[in-house]
Amino acid sequence: MTRIAVLGAGSWGTTLAHLLACKGGDIRLWAYEAEVVDAVNRERENPLFLPGVPLSPRIRAFGDQREAVADCAVVVSTPPSHAVRRVIEAMADAVPAGTLVVSATKGIETDTLALMSQVFGECWPHVRYAALSGPSFAAEVAQGQPTAVVAAATDEATALAAQQVFASATFRVYSNLDVVGVELGGALKNVIAVAAGIAEGLGMGHNPRAALITRGLAEITRLGEAMGADPLTFAGLAGMGDLVLTTTGSLSRNRSLGVALGQGQRFEQYRLAHRTVAEGANTSRAGAALGRKLGIELPITEQVCAVLFRDKPPREALAELMGRELKSEQWR
Repeated sequence: MTRIAVLGAGSWGTTLAHLLACKGGDIRLWAYEAEVVDAVNRERENPLFLPGVPLSPRIRAFGDQREAVADCAVVVSTPPSHAVRRVIEAMADAVPAGTLVVSATKGIETDTLALMSQVFGECWPHVRYAALSGPSFAAEVAQGQPTAVVAAATDEATALAAQQVFASATFRVYSNLDVVGVELGGALKNVIAVAAGIAEGLGMGHNPRAALITRGLAEITRLGEAMGADPLTFAGLAGMGDLVLTTTGSLSRNRSLGVALGQGQRFEQYRLAHRTVAEGANTSRAGAALGRKLGIELPITEQVCAVLFRDKPPREALAELMGRELKSEQWR
């Protein structure tokens, strides 16, 4: 029986722990919140982040991350991007060299502009790293609905190992060697989802949503190419697939944030009222900074960042996008 540690007991971490437990794994789930540890161990449920889903008895929750990863062959990391470094940097010596580490976090570190692969490369350079991404709402995966995602690593053996760890009858995993593209697609699609939600909150229809999705994909691809990603990655599950899901799905936290902004709520108000903040907020700042650093135009990302952090009126942001200099579509 494979012993697997899952770091982070939010909705996604808990769902992946349950998925892996149902495959027969011995799962150790680390939770920051003591009440989550207690509820998972006593009630077999995570009422804070995945209410109503009975969890496998193979899952044991821990409040100490070093204890959680002890003697584990695989470590799955799911904390929000702003917390990943803090969670892992003090426990590098607790994870043996060669351990398979799979990151399922979709975000960019705001201060350093680092992808999660770069954060792990700095903090845990001795492990085999893979990124898991794709169109996958936690609630639907927990319900056993058919889902397809991507496991990416810089070497094929690691990508295939991650693929085998997660693949099940309802969770199909494709392998990929483009870690940068897979991670960028998973992070930046959240920003475009906020933009799509803003348009919806403003009462707009299908035309603007289609434009935002299409031009948003062009932005993501443009930045990805500048960072060495394969442009074909963005036509796949971690790119277009996740983008469509997050911009249109009713379960999308990023879309919901955008709807609230479009309806007049300020980001600070929204943040105070929600326990879990959508990743697209911080990623808009990091993405905009990356674009400026590399000299890449990211107009949608820049406008989302302005609405979130500079209180720019959403209608003004939309007007500026529509009023930009006319260009060829192939120019992207």
